[in-house]
Amino acid sequence: MANVPTGTLFSLATVFATAKVTTIVSNAAAAVVTIVGHGYTSGDVIRFPTSGWGRLANRAFEITVLTVDTFSIPLDTSDTGVYPAGSGIGTAQKISTWVQLQKVMNPSTSGGEAKQVTYKFIDSDVEFSINDGFSATSYAFDLDDDTTTAGYTAAKALTDVQTDTVLKMLLRSGSRVYIPGKTALNDVPILQDGQINRMRLAFNGNARHSRAG
Repeated sequence: MANVPTGTLFSLATVFATAKVTTIVSNAAAAVVTIVGHGYTSGDVIRFPTSGWGRLANRAFEITVLTVDTFSIPLDTSDTGVYPAGSGIGTAQKISTWVQLQKVMNPSTSGGEAKQVTYKFIDSDVEFSINDGFSATSYAFDLDDDTTTAGYTAAKALTDVQTDTVLKMLLRSGSRVYIPGKTALNDVPILQDGQINRMRLAFNGNARHSRAG
């Protein structure tokens, strides 16, 4: 079904709960994470600051609670060549507070492309290529030059401390996209005839995104 960007809402994670130790992360089509007495609720967004699996570290997912000690995430970890059994443990923390960015204009994305390594054997006259992961996904926005909004305050604070956060995109269809990374707000006003004054916010991704809904 076709959709348009109008109505998309962008928010930044500003408060994280205390990180909890994951004692088991299973190999499954939807990985099951064990944290004794986690206290989470289905639909919570959980970030994994650390993990023995590089493809899980720093990512954020909406979870489905299974028991008081376990929850699942929408990540297929069944390939033990990529996700070695028993090695995925680390830490997890709930995102407690989101702050919406108000008066967003001209969002644009870059990165996320597949990276390739090209090679050639000396006894061959053709080149070969293999995939080597993905480049980081980044977003950039113009914001209305309004320093009174909660979104401005949040973006400026996150820029000043340069801590890891998560960008949430809520599409008009209801689908959610979560991108981990860091913010860089340049609040020097952009002045242009025929346009309102604006400031520029860059969000630099640090790991792959996840989707829900």
